[in-house]
This record gives sequence, C-alpha cells and structure tokens, in this order.
Amino acid sequence: MDKFRTNAVFILIGIFLLWSSVFFVREGETGMVLQFGRVARNNISPGVHFKVPVIERAVKFDRRLLILPAEPERYLTEERKDINVDFFALASIIDPQMFYRATGGNEEQAVQRLTPIVKDALRNEINARTLSQVVSGSRAEIIKSQLDGINKAAETVGIKIVDLRIKQIELPTDSEVIKNVYSRMSAQRQQVASRLRAEGEEQAQTIRAEADRDVAVILAEAERDAQMLRGEGDGEATRIMGQAAAKDQGFFAFQRSLDAYRKAFNKGDSVIVLDSNDPFLKYMKADR
Repeated sequence: MDKFRTNAVFILIGIFLLWSSVFFVREGETGMVLQFGRVARNNISPGVHFKVPVIERAVKFDRRLLILPAEPERYLTEERKDINVDFFALASIIDPQMFYRATGGNEEQAVQRLTPIVKDALRNEINARTLSQVVSGSRAEIIKSQLDGINKAAETVGIKIVDLRIKQIELPTDSEVIKNVYSRMSAQRQQVASRLRAEGEEQAQTIRAEADRDVAVILAEAERDAQMLRGEGDGEATRIMGQAAAKDQGFFAFQRSLDAYRKAFNKGDSVIVLDSNDPFLKYMKADR
C-alpha cells in the first residue's frame, strides 16, 4: 500500500513537471522564455514548446494589430483657433524583447508612453495649418508627414505604429470660433429667410393681381351677358306686346292704363290733380 502511494506521488509529480515544462504559442502570437527574469529565448514561433519548470517562465505577446486609444486632445491652429482632435493608433509589436523590457509586457504602459509622442507630433502638424486646412484638408497628409518621426520614438518600446487614424475634429463648445461659426450660420439663415419672404411676397402680389384681373374680367363678361339677356328679354317683351296690341287694340290700351294706374298709386299716398275729362281717368268712369 505504501509503495502504491509512493508511486502515485511520483506519477503526480511527473505529470506536474511535464505540464509545467510545456507551453503553447497560438497563431498570431510570439513567445518568450524568461530565466530568473532575464530573456533566455525570444521570438518563439507558434506551436508546442518546452521550458525548464520553475526555473523558466513563458511569456506570450499578440503579433496582431493593437489598437492604442487616446483621449481627445485640444490643439491650436496656425491662426490660434481651438479644435478638439479625437484619434487612435494601430500598432504591432516588432521586438518582443524590447517591448517586455520597456513595459513589462503591459499594453497599457505602452499606450501611456506612446500617447504623448503621438500628441506632440500631431500638435506640430496642426499648429502649422489653418483651421480650414485641418477641417477640410486630407487627414492622411496630416498623419503621413509625422508617422516616421513617431515610429522612431516607438522603436524604443518595441512597437511600430502601422497607422494613425483621426476619428473626429470638432470645435470646443467654449471656443470663440464656434460662436463665430454659429453667428455666421445664423446670419446666412436670416439672409435666406429674408430672400424667401421677399420672393413669397412677390408671388403673393402677382397672385393677387392675377386674381383681381380675373375678377374684373368675370364681372365684365357677366355684365355683358346680363345686358345681352336683358336686351333679348326687352326685345321679346316688345314683340309680344306688339303682337297683343295688334290682336286687340282696345284691350291693349286698357292693360296699359291699368299699368299706369298701378305705378301712379303704388305708394298709396299719392295725390294727382287732374281735370275730370282728362284721358288718364278714362277707365275709372262708372259708365265704362
């Protein structure tokens, strides 16, 4: 029993030592073996590798592109106008040994060391450009001229900046520039509004003039048509009266006298002084 326990202990120790002596490097990674804190082997390729347990320690780094973010930085243009620039860098580890010695393998330390370098390089470039050149110009040109200088400083950290991207350029909210821009935009909008109001008023006057002209034309045509209808009606009435008179002249005279009486006494308080033999009273006499 004691022998079995002893063998089991040795087997476990052997498994532990074997497991401790093996390490794996994945695709996209590079390995490094440290012996008592010093670099024993460097640039270890992907695959299965061995190390001395306890004495040696394996460290792995990502060979793929790393994103080095940074907080937006405030810069001054050539004409001393404030802008906020938001950027980030794409980097890769080209010297794992240098990277480990400079940062202890900590990417955050690498970001802290490289960010001031990048910010100073951008500051030099932006300070030499006007606001219009920075905002509307090519961002690639701003970065290209400074990338070589940035990489010379980045070599001390074992990193190469592959690309530097400017995400956004904006004016600070407390800047006089943005106030001037807003004032200019407001003035432009006021000019556009005034022009539109003037055009609207001109169109309204044109529409009113056309409407007044159409009304005058319609009224004139209506009056013309009314006069024509009245003329036709009067002519027809005259014709009918003429035909009636021709058929019975006595009745026609009687009818005309009744119309004259009706018009003369229409108000009810009319007073007419006539001779008793006046023809106007012809049909009012009792013998008729």
